[in-house]
Amino acid sequence: MSVVLGIVGRNLRLFFRDRLNVFFSLLSGVILFLLYTLFLARLQIDGLSESFPQASEAQVLAFIDSWMFSGIVLLTTVTAGMGAMSQLVEDGQSGRFKDFLVSPILRGQLVLGYLISAVVVAVIMSSVVLVLSVLYLGIFDHAWLPFDRILKILLFTVLCCFAFTALSAFVVSFVKTPGAFSAFATVVGTILGFVAGAYIPIGSLPVAVGNVINALPFAQGAMLLRREFTADTLGTLTDVPQATEAVRGFYGIDAYVGDALVTPWVAIGVLLLFAIGFTSLAAGRIRSRIR
Repeated sequence: MSVVLGIVGRNLRLFFRDRLNVFFSLLSGVILFLLYTLFLARLQIDGLSESFPQASEAQVLAFIDSWMFSGIVLLTTVTAGMGAMSQLVEDGQSGRFKDFLVSPILRGQLVLGYLISAVVVAVIMSSVVLVLSVLYLGIFDHAWLPFDRILKILLFTVLCCFAFTALSAFVVSFVKTPGAFSAFATVVGTILGFVAGAYIPIGSLPVAVGNVINALPFAQGAMLLRREFTADTLGTLTDVPQATEAVRGFYGIDAYVGDALVTPWVAIGVLLLFAIGFTSLAAGRIRSRIR
């Protein structure tokens, strides 16, 4: 176990030492924050203010911000773990695998080292973003989240980190060079906000596209976070059940595939299957690549 921990520590030091890599692992969340604070938030505020004239602009803004920050946390759970897997690509490109193989280190220990360090990076970065999100909502929107809800958000965040880091590790195991990894990470960071329903609400998309997105684990993970982030701020907009249901569906707080509602337990089950399945696949791929 000490060997695995040593590999984990080495990968963590290399990741956090590369400040540019750390920044790019947060880039999708930064882009989403800037898009909404500079451009998109005004459109959403105007639209909701017309639909709910009894709600003040501050209440509408608090809802939009809580919805936005749930998306930022979700994006970080994907991009941070993926960024940490860059060390696997660099070690393969530089020939360090040969050095590892002639040392008294088992391939299984190397595999665990890469996977665990990537998950740890994802959890650390996502937790930092979560803390900043909670502070922003409380200080600027006066929408402090209660401790029990923050704990639930943290648990869902960790689950997303495991699931999406496992998926990233499997995909990155096919990438051979740092240049290819950078291009891949850029593409993923660009489209991730759309497939997670973070850049624009699901209700703004065609029904067929919305059904496909809601069937993906990214939107389901975002749904789990949105339900907790917006639990209080949504209630300030309206107390009419039909209007509340419409807003929940439009903003992806409730995910529908066709007429079927994706329940939280279904989403949790999907993420657990992703975490277990892709961890096994990624471990096999990394092991064969090291060989």
